[in-house]
Amino acid sequence: MVPLVFVHGIRLSGAAWSEQLHRATLPARAVDLPGHGTRRGERFTLAAAADAVVEGLDEPALVVGHSLGGFVAIAAAARHPERVAGLVVAGSTHLPGRTLETPFRVAHRLLMRLPDQGERLSRWQFRGVLPPKLAEAVIGGGIATEVIPDVVEALADFDVLAELKTYPGPTWLINGSRDHFRRHEHRFLDACADGRLINVPKAGHYLPMVRGKEFAQLVLDAARSLSISTTSSERSE
Repeated sequence: MVPLVFVHGIRLSGAAWSEQLHRATLPARAVDLPGHGTRRGERFTLAAAADAVVEGLDEPALVVGHSLGGFVAIAAAARHPERVAGLVVAGSTHLPGRTLETPFRVAHRLLMRLPDQGERLSRWQFRGVLPPKLAEAVIGGGIATEVIPDVVEALADFDVLAELKTYPGPTWLINGSRDHFRRHEHRFLDACADGRLINVPKAGHYLPMVRGKEFAQLVLDAARSLSISTTSSERSE
């Protein structure tokens, strides 16, 4: 079975995947992207983020990205296809542009005006939407509101569909049916060389964290599919 690499969303850290790491029956790790978690203070760029995904990989892995992590996973696959056995892109099928950029810029301005730069409000938000144990893990990993401008700038020049088209491997696009980030999911699917689209009923943007058991099974199914394909290819040689 292939190893797993989990890539977190904006402002979060690898701690966002703590439940998935606990549930994983395969070798698995979660990265901290530049500007997040243990790498707060570093400049976020897509090139540096893609490098963070593939660092330390001794063999091709199934890369699982959520939200910002999904865009980074695509960037990593486009730049290092030999290191990416497959992609799981969750909550990341909205094309970068003004409609995606503006809410983040506004949120950043408002939060940074607060005395604690929105730390209390952010903690309240995550405690309200995530399971208690996971919420505390996310908070413990740090909430990097200050990184938003760098992320927005990096995504502004990111032609995600063009990069996705260059990746020849299998891609699973997984969205909650109530996720606002699924707006362009069929355009993403069309860009995949080998893609499939999965919509989870009654789930929102935080599907991987709120519906952890379901999501873990979807990831395992993808990993099994990769292993079966690899075994079949080896037998045919």
